[in-house]
Amino acid sequence: MTSPRQRALLLLPPAPSPSSYASLKAAFNAPLFTVLKELAASSIKSQKRTVLDIALPVPALYGHLDSPRGLLYTTTQQLVSDLYKLICIIATKQAIDTEDAESVDARVVLVAYPRNGQLTTPSADTTPEQELQGPAIEVHTLARTGRPWDAVYSVESEEGERFLQSFMSLSSAPRKVTRVRGGIVKVERASPGAPTLQDATAAVNHLSVAVGGTFDHLHIGHKLLLTMFAFVLGRRQASEETPSTLTVGITGDALLTNKKFAEHLESWKRRQESTHDFLSSIVYFGQSDDARVRVQERTDPGPNGHAVHVTYPFGLTVKYVEIWDPFGPTITEKDITALALSLETRGGGAAVNEKRREQGWDPLEVFEVAVLDASEEDSVDESFQSKLSSTEIRRRRHERMKPRAKA
Repeated sequence: MTSPRQRALLLLPPAPSPSSYASLKAAFNAPLFTVLKELAASSIKSQKRTVLDIALPVPALYGHLDSPRGLLYTTTQQLVSDLYKLICIIATKQAIDTEDAESVDARVVLVAYPRNGQLTTPSADTTPEQELQGPAIEVHTLARTGRPWDAVYSVESEEGERFLQSFMSLSSAPRKVTRVRGGIVKVERASPGAPTLQDATAAVNHLSVAVGGTFDHLHIGHKLLLTMFAFVLGRRQASEETPSTLTVGITGDALLTNKKFAEHLESWKRRQESTHDFLSSIVYFGQSDDARVRVQERTDPGPNGHAVHVTYPFGLTVKYVEIWDPFGPTITEKDITALALSLETRGGGAAVNEKRREQGWDPLEVFEVAVLDASEEDSVDESFQSKLSSTEIRRRRHERMKPRAKA
C-alpha cells in the first residue's frame, strides 16, 4: 500500500557538454543540495514521503527520440548514472533519508530539449499516445502531464530560465515556481552529433526488453537500472502493429530465505508494487486516472506463470514476472531482443545468451548499467554504499527493531 506523499518537480538546466561526474557536480550540486534539504525537512514535518521528479534536459536526445536507443545509450547512461550518484552523495553527506516513509524519493526524467531552447514542431509521425512514453520525453509532454506537483523549482541561470519559460508556456495549468541558486554549466563542445543513416540502419529498434532482480527495498541503484532498462525500449511507430513490452523479472520469495536479515525482506507483492510505482512514473506521462491503463494479475501454468501485466494506451505492456531461476522469461520468451543488467552481473547476460543459442534463438543485445561508487569523494564511501545495498537497508531496520524488542 502506497504511503501518504507529496510531489515536487525540479527543472534543471541542460546538462554540461562534455559530461562527466565533475562537470555534473559543478553544475547541479547547488540546486540539488538546496531542494533535497528543503524537501527532507518538509517530509519530516509532514510525516509524508516526497516524490521529487528531476527533469534533466538532454540536447543529444532532441529530435532523436524515434531513433534506436542503442545509438544514444552510452552517453545517456553515463549522464543518468552520474546524476543519481550525485543525488546519493548529497543524501549521504546530509543524512537525507531516501528509502523510508518520510524520505525524499528522487526520480530522474530525461527531456529531449535543444540547448538554445528553440523548439520545433513535434514529428508528424509521432502520435499523442506515443509521446506519453518515457523515460525520455519532449518538454511539452512534461508540461501537460497534469501531475499534482505541490512545488516546482527552477535554477537561476540563463539556460535554467529559458527551460522554465518553455515549460511554463506549454503548461496546462499555472504553477508557482521557486528559483534556487545554480552552479556552473560548462559547454566546451557541442552535443554529440545526430546518428547517421548508416548507424540507424545497423541498430535495432528494440520493442521487447527484459531486466531481472530482487528489487527489495527499492533504492537509487535500482532506479538507475530500471531507468536505463526503460530507455532501451524504442518507440513504436504508428504503422507498427507489434506491441512493445518491458519484462521485469522479480525473484520469488522462496529463493530469498537464506538472505541476510531475511525477516526484513519485502514480499514479492510488495516488491512488485514498489517497482511498478517507480517504473510507471518514468514510463507513463498520461493522466493518473486514465481508465485505459489496465492492471491484470495472471497465474498461468508453466514457468514464469505468475505475473502482473500493466497495459498502457500507446501499445506498451509492462510484465512483472515472478521468477524461480536466474533466467526467467529470457529463455521462455523468444520475442525478447534486449537485456539490461548491471556490470556486476555481466556473467548472467552471457549465461542467458548461451541458453538461447542452445534453443536456436537469437542472442539478446546486452546493455550494461554502471555500478555506482563514490571514489571521487572523501569520507562517504561506506555510508554511500549502504544506500545502494538492500542488505544494508535490512540491517538498519534490524538494528532499529532491537530497542523495541528490549522495551
